Amino acid sequence: MEMIAVRSSAMTAVGYDPATRRMRIRFEQGHSYDFCGVPSTIHNGLMAAVSKGAYYNQHIRDRFQC
Repeated sequence: MEMIAVRSSAMTAVGYDPATRRMRIRFEQGHSYDFCGVPSTIHNGLMAAVSKGAYYNQHIRDRFQC
């Protein structure tokens, strides 16, 4: 999965595979986490968000477990 660098104080890169709806987020601390069943609208929202950390907390965190 291709990881795209993002400007965020919380995360460094985001990857998304629309075929499997799997999203991977690499956080500033160096850990990467996978999220499963993520709709493309959620991925697009994260990439467009001014505050990616806030978007993550509101729409992704504790959801989409693999």
